[in-house]
Amino acid sequence: MCGRYTVVPKAKGRSRVAKLIEKKLKEGHYNAAPSQALPVVTNKLPDELQFFSWGLQPFWAKDVKSVKRSINARAETLAEKPSFRNLLKSKRCLVPADGFFEWQVTPQGKVPHRIQLRSEEMFSFAGLWDEWLDKGTGEVLHTYAIITTEANNLVKPIHDRMPVILSPEAEELWLDEGQPQEDLLSLLKPFQASEMKAYAVSSLVNSPMNNVPEVINSL
Repeated sequence: MCGRYTVVPKAKGRSRVAKLIEKKLKEGHYNAAPSQALPVVTNKLPDELQFFSWGLQPFWAKDVKSVKRSINARAETLAEKPSFRNLLKSKRCLVPADGFFEWQVTPQGKVPHRIQLRSEEMFSFAGLWDEWLDKGTGEVLHTYAIITTEANNLVKPIHDRMPVILSPEAEELWLDEGQPQEDLLSLLKPFQASEMKAYAVSSLVNSPMNNVPEVINSL
């Protein structure tokens, strides 16, 4: 599961999201958590940075509390589940990030780790988004989920799952309206472990209230 990540404006990169973040994001998210409004780039507005709530609220839900909002969607079952399958066809997004957190179970307790690209560049997770209409108020709620896959060799000692990280080239394919489903699914694989790094961080990250640079400091 991916339940926490970082997106900081100063992170550089070659990708579409890196350029948008550099221009448009004013405040860093050092401890991005579910239910927060966070930056995404959708297939409908590929040149804009939008802010959606993390945790997918399906359009068919009767009210905001009738279903548990999904923060993740498993790559292996996307094409099988009707709600995700339809979004895979029509509502895909990029979720900008420059690192994510996972917790390693040890005899001393769970130890949080931050995982990045070795280059420390901005990248994006593959995501799905949806919009839900509150019939009582007329308000439209935009939400998203991050797609996960099996862990690569770097992440596996820490956690058995990891978010799908897209290369700059894969970002363009993920947003392309004309891509067939098989080609989209082929992008949803573990990122190359040799191009990533991980380090332990303090328990500050355990509380989403701690949105401060110290959260990402190495122990």
